[in-house]
Amino acid sequence: MKRSSMASLNVWAGRPAPSFRMSLFLACALTFGFYTASYMRIPVVPLYAKSLGANTATVGWINSVFFLTAGCLSLPVGLLSDRWGRKRLALAGIFIVSLTCFALVWAGTPAQLMVIYFFFGIGLSAYGPTMMSYVADVSPLTHLGRSYGWYTTSLYVGMSVGPAIGAWIAERFGFQDVFVASGVLTAGLLFVLAVFLPAPQATAKADGKPPLGQLATEVLHSRPLWGCWLITLGLCFGLGMFVTFIPLHARQSAIPVASIGLIFMVQGISNAVSRIPFGHWSDRTKDRRRLVGLGSLGTAGAMVGFGAAHELWQFLVWAAVLGAGLALAFTSVGALIAAVSNPRSRGLAMGGYNTAIYMGIMAASAVMGAVITWEGYFFAFAAAAAFTAMCLILFGLFMKSTR
Repeated sequence: MKRSSMASLNVWAGRPAPSFRMSLFLACALTFGFYTASYMRIPVVPLYAKSLGANTATVGWINSVFFLTAGCLSLPVGLLSDRWGRKRLALAGIFIVSLTCFALVWAGTPAQLMVIYFFFGIGLSAYGPTMMSYVADVSPLTHLGRSYGWYTTSLYVGMSVGPAIGAWIAERFGFQDVFVASGVLTAGLLFVLAVFLPAPQATAKADGKPPLGQLATEVLHSRPLWGCWLITLGLCFGLGMFVTFIPLHARQSAIPVASIGLIFMVQGISNAVSRIPFGHWSDRTKDRRRLVGLGSLGTAGAMVGFGAAHELWQFLVWAAVLGAGLALAFTSVGALIAAVSNPRSRGLAMGGYNTAIYMGIMAASAVMGAVITWEGYFFAFAAAAAFTAMCLILFGLFMKSTR
């Protein structure tokens, strides 16, 4: 029997082909490097904008442009990755992000920063859904959970490490050096991806190239995908509440600023270290929907807990619960999307997933501030928990007939 046939049999028998581990390792390494380099600028650009004369509202608009662009374009760019190929779109995303890093060095006005962040959102939308689709393409169905456990861990750690490195460089060398270092590191990833990352086999074996409209119709009429997107929206609404309003809530509870950083660190550690074991659990369970439900209920419970918290230890406990809940739910959601989507339209499916992430965080940041002003923190966090629970109910209804 030919070697290629043996490899195929190994995959379907639940034993990954030898190239699977290397492909996954390279995807995780590239993603860690990409998000580390990209997020080096996150804590620096607001300060840089202030130094250029931007007020607080303008700084908020600069970040909003980035999230809005990434959220709106993730869906259509995911569709393009199905047509043009994963590597091509990922390379384009890295290239655009690298250019925006160097463009920041020459930016002289807040308006220019806003334009640059618009293109930053384009680059991120080209990379994120594409690489998530790539992981599904190279992973056997029996290993989807652990694959996304490793992949999202590398992504999350990069997002956590990048800001710390960027702040350190800015403090010692200046803003421009952060942008140059970010650009150089991102540009270096272009070579690694182009030369070493194997092309995925799933898309290469897809039957023909149907019209884009047909692919879009196929995905948008998939009830299981809508269920996965909706629960992702609900989970990220809770995440947006945490990221945006926990610092304000904790300060109102007389928590020291340094301890607020500890709250975020506990959530990050809980989220990161839980994803790999939860990914293995996802592969061993008979029904990943149950794990999504458990993770979503944990997230909703953490929201209620945060609303009632007044002591540091309470914030820390609920931060750990939130991190574990998000890790459990997201590793299973990613695997479910890969399992229920057609390989030829998987990029579009993952694009919808990334759109739900960005829009969920944006919605919480944009809407819940007014709710807090009117009704207070407890009501607002309880409302966020209710929204997550509502999305979980819709998830269950849409996934009801899915095995």
